[in-house]
Amino acid sequence: MKILIINGPNLNLLGEREPHIYGTKTLADIEQDTSTKLNNQSLTLEWFQSNLEGEIVNKIQEAHKNGTQGIVLNPAGYAHTSVAIHDALKILKIPVIEVHLSQVYQREAFRHNLLTAKACTAIMSGLGTDTYYLAICAILNIKGN
Repeated sequence: MKILIINGPNLNLLGEREPHIYGTKTLADIEQDTSTKLNNQSLTLEWFQSNLEGEIVNKIQEAHKNGTQGIVLNPAGYAHTSVAIHDALKILKIPVIEVHLSQVYQREAFRHNLLTAKACTAIMSGLGTDTYYLAICAILNIKGN
């Protein structure tokens, strides 16, 4: 099974950026930890990070045509603002789990509106770096694996 993990703006700075909120692990650490936990699964994980909204939209559109069977999406700040990502997600007929490392509903009020989540199968928030692993497990459960 092929699962795409998309990470939005500033997630390339995990480990440095606001460690009291996001922790000290880097995105590479999260990728390694997640892959290790899923070692016994027959999965192909494709990790992608971009600070550019259009590149994220392009990746979602590619997933629509290339056999991707599930997406884990951390849109970061775009979660609150991106109609373009929301609209790109609407074409998909595969499970998409939106993830956030922090508990967005315990943060600033502007973070409570999750525009992109409205086009997703489910959302996971506030579970720290394990959120990615848990979202992949949710996709596997939805797909019946």
